[in-house]
Amino acid sequence: MLNRIQTLFAEARDLTMNRLQNGPLIVELAYIESLCDESKVSDFILVPFTKQEIPFEEMVQHDPSFIRLDDPAKWAETLLHGFALLQVNSRIYKLDVARIIRNENPQTMVETVIMGPQIALSEDLIDSINIIRSRYPSEELAIEERTVGTQSKTRMTLVYDKHRVDATVLSHIRAKLERISDPSYTAAGELVRSLGDRYRLFPSMMITERPDRVCSGIGDGKVILLLQGSMFAIILPATFFDFLHAIDDEYDSFWMTRTMILLRYMAVAFTVTLPALYVAIMSYNPELFRVQLTFSIAGSRTAVPYPSFIEVFIMLFMIEALIEASVRLPKYIGSTATTVGGLILGQAAQQAGLVSSIMIIVTSVVAISNFVIPVNNMSTAIRFLKYPLIVPAIFFGISGVTIGLFCYLVYLADLRSFGKPYFRLFGKQRSLSTDIGQVSQE
Repeated sequence: MLNRIQTLFAEARDLTMNRLQNGPLIVELAYIESLCDESKVSDFILVPFTKQEIPFEEMVQHDPSFIRLDDPAKWAETLLHGFALLQVNSRIYKLDVARIIRNENPQTMVETVIMGPQIALSEDLIDSINIIRSRYPSEELAIEERTVGTQSKTRMTLVYDKHRVDATVLSHIRAKLERISDPSYTAAGELVRSLGDRYRLFPSMMITERPDRVCSGIGDGKVILLLQGSMFAIILPATFFDFLHAIDDEYDSFWMTRTMILLRYMAVAFTVTLPALYVAIMSYNPELFRVQLTFSIAGSRTAVPYPSFIEVFIMLFMIEALIEASVRLPKYIGSTATTVGGLILGQAAQQAGLVSSIMIIVTSVVAISNFVIPVNNMSTAIRFLKYPLIVPAIFFGISGVTIGLFCYLVYLADLRSFGKPYFRLFGKQRSLSTDIGQVSQE
């Protein structure tokens, strides 16, 4: 039995197999450590087998908790559902020793969804693997254990489906993990920086706390990195579409999903271009608006004593300071303080003639549009992109904004995430082996 199970789970480092002997009786035991409660294994199997107060064979035969399992084809499925397999006198039994995590883990805080599961990954590595295996019960799930950090020796695991993963991507990831040499790692973000996102404008690896997003990534042939002490997983490779794809899109209808994705792309365009366009149109190209709107905007700026780009920088600084304050303040007062502060500052600045009323509208649209992006590290990157675009708008107007956007698009088209094209706007990127498997099934 153990040899067959070892063949089925060749890449599973959390598989535990024991060959127990007490006198003439030999028992083979197998279970997946991350899915099972080892205290149950000890209480129901190891202790009775060691003490032999009742002959172990008779106890197994008469105890209804031990269920006979004669079909070897069901061994993998049984182990993946938290059972222990026991071979006694050439007979195979299964015992339910599952460890179910319900209220031990925190609820999701960074990526909130409406209809999806509300439990987050755990800071304990074994608990996180338990959560993933419970939602992805496949014998093809491979788990590799490593340590990172020359001083901290932090435990880390690679989780992937060995039949769906791209072998080239996997070897690329392994090679990068071998080369990193920072002294310690305490959070997933530190590992992401070491793997290549330190100087990039756009994140090429996704950090998530949601087990449903993790399992969806495994099904798409991606590799998951889990770090001991961090409740966030790293999904790689990642495309631009992945960051604009909310996990709620998996639960909505097709047309609603596509509408929301289109809304997010429009929000990205607004948050990146609106401040630069305001500067360009106010300073160089007011003829782009209708005459009535142009007079209205010019009238709102009559009390503003400085150029439009100074006005833009003042308002953007205020909104960035409010966003940062909302993150750093205690959660019980953060939202109230920043909302009241934003209302008071905006109204006072407009009445004092520091900014125009149209600038307050532009700033509000930019801030709201940025919050539409579902993944936090992409939202932070998009927040930065509007500032370099203002510089060419100051000197060249609409032409400068167009050139800046063109440079962004060229940069995105050139990016790669572990060898995969990054600038994919629609649709998930599946591995080549997955596509071949689907074609062969058809």
